[in-house]
Amino acid sequence: MNDISGKIAVVTGGAGGIGKALTKALLAEGAKVVVGDVEEPVLDACVKELSDSGAEVSGRVTDVSDKASVDALADYVYDTHGDCHLLFNNAGVAAPSANVWETTPNDWTWVHGVNVMGVIHGIHAFVPRMISSGHEGHVINTSSGDGGISPLPYQSVYASSKAAVSTLTECLDAQLQMEKTNLRASIFYPSGGMLDTGIWTTARNRPAGLEREVDAGPIPTIEQFKEAANAAGMTLEFQDLDELAKHALAGVRNKQFVIMYGHAETEATLKDRAERIGKGELPFDLATLPMM
Repeated sequence: MNDISGKIAVVTGGAGGIGKALTKALLAEGAKVVVGDVEEPVLDACVKELSDSGAEVSGRVTDVSDKASVDALADYVYDTHGDCHLLFNNAGVAAPSANVWETTPNDWTWVHGVNVMGVIHGIHAFVPRMISSGHEGHVINTSSGDGGISPLPYQSVYASSKAAVSTLTECLDAQLQMEKTNLRASIFYPSGGMLDTGIWTTARNRPAGLEREVDAGPIPTIEQFKEAANAAGMTLEFQDLDELAKHALAGVRNKQFVIMYGHAETEATLKDRAERIGKGELPFDLATLPMM
């Protein structure tokens, strides 16, 4: 998809963080954007801010873990715009770091409900209609290097959800091509450095009924993490989210399946993991892993 101008785009989790950066980048290239987000006040503020600048953007409160909610988003998009060309399944949440045996059932239900089922609901709600239109289109699923490439051991809940997103996107793109559709799919790995996004305070959106069964204790904010790193003499490199979003759109235009910074470093990481797996070993190099 070389020209994004005039295209209809949908971004879930699009009112903040990476999602908002994607929304702004799409609008800057002339797309019409529908933002789906579970946080209504944040969504309203985002749409107002961007609309006031003259952009054609609208929003719908959307819980991606709820099939009916995503179906309603798709109905709104097609009733309003009659089409969808770019689908960004971007919404995501995370659970506290913990040993696998100290995670809780609700950790898995909530995180996989949003991160995995949210992507599946987006595909089910939009892709059949996108195929039927016959128009060129692209599905971009946000994964994470933590899971899709090299998981962090203490992030088993989040990492396994993102590994699932990577695998299902690989299957999706292969199927779209084998079925001779005009759609393609990509995995988007936010990368380039640390990311200052709402994932650090993701518990704010954890629904009633899926509370953690065991108190995990205080979860550090990004500011606390920065302070701890500075105290340890570490310098953290942060990736600018707007530049990351522009990079994502460049990947769409170039029909890249894997969209990320640092392909060469990733190749080296995957080769090392593959060699360990080939020897029947644990893929982790425990000596280089950070403690929880």
